[in-house]
Amino acid sequence: MSTPTPEVYEQGKGMDAHNKVMREVRSRNDASYDPREPTRVWLDEDNTPDGVYQSLTIILNTGGCRWARAGGCTMCGYVAESVDGGSVAHEDLMAQIQYCLDHEDEEADEKAGLIKIYTSGSFLDEREVGAETRRAIAETFADRDRIVVESLPDFVDREKVAEFVDAGLETDIAVGLETATDRVRRDCVNKYFDFSDFEDAAAQAQAAGGGVKAYLLMKPPFLTESEAIEDMQRSVRKCADVEGCHTVSMNPCNVQRYTMVEELFHDQGYRPPWLWSVCEVLESTADEDVIVVSDPVGHGSDRGPHNCGECDDRAQRAIKDFDLRQDPSVFEQVTCDCEATWDAVVEREASYSLPLAR
Repeated sequence: MSTPTPEVYEQGKGMDAHNKVMREVRSRNDASYDPREPTRVWLDEDNTPDGVYQSLTIILNTGGCRWARAGGCTMCGYVAESVDGGSVAHEDLMAQIQYCLDHEDEEADEKAGLIKIYTSGSFLDEREVGAETRRAIAETFADRDRIVVESLPDFVDREKVAEFVDAGLETDIAVGLETATDRVRRDCVNKYFDFSDFEDAAAQAQAAGGGVKAYLLMKPPFLTESEAIEDMQRSVRKCADVEGCHTVSMNPCNVQRYTMVEELFHDQGYRPPWLWSVCEVLESTADEDVIVVSDPVGHGSDRGPHNCGECDDRAQRAIKDFDLRQDPSVFEQVTCDCEATWDAVVEREASYSLPLAR
């Protein structure tokens, strides 16, 4: 990856100190990637306003998130997997799409009704995915039912969203909001926009006939376990009040390479959230008028959300079950002695920099 530097668009955004540290951390990465292969592709099931769909999830390998190249979010290491040089040609991006279609043909009995496309940045940022490619992708998947594309609020406008809606697709814009609390988003995540910008993006998507899926981050750095739970509960409820936002995906923070979170983790100053905390937020917000889901990446590992190690898989299965059924009673079926330790952490942990349990 080329040395990260702030460009004109990024100057004056976020916290200078955070950006300086993040640029130094990211510069240690010297890996390179094939521009004709996606970062990842997989099949799964997802809950939507129209029911549960089989989904094809695609993470396109682009030139990377422009905000991450300026320094970017404290927890996000996805730019480390991006193609060197800052851009990927139309032909190469479409080759990645074909790679994913071939994967689907090999692994699935039928085409997925839901397509989810991420770039680890902003699909609607034309520096990452040009207008020609965006329109070609809309045409490629016009025979599906629903599509989700990822973007920062800056790049969401009704004309771009309308290209997918006009292709006959139910269209959702996935926005990495992280939290509804502007102070936490700015100081802990180092993301520069405000909640009002998310509301504006939702309005743009809705004006085109689309919707919004808010992505929240459970326990960014510099929060205790109890603060993280309270922030997520508050954020889910605030998102539920935004017109056009029908789904909230709460992502428990995991420790990714070449990030500030990884630096803190190695210095014993960060622990990923407990899976019990994830269950608590899902159970306590189940009555909100919004679909709330979570997919704890790396569950059960030291670098991912975890409990004691004995109950992690059971907790993960309950979370997945809740995602599809939205029934909080699933959490009553999972118990473990380590819940007492978690209770003590939530009650007594007073400093983010000294986790009471690893």
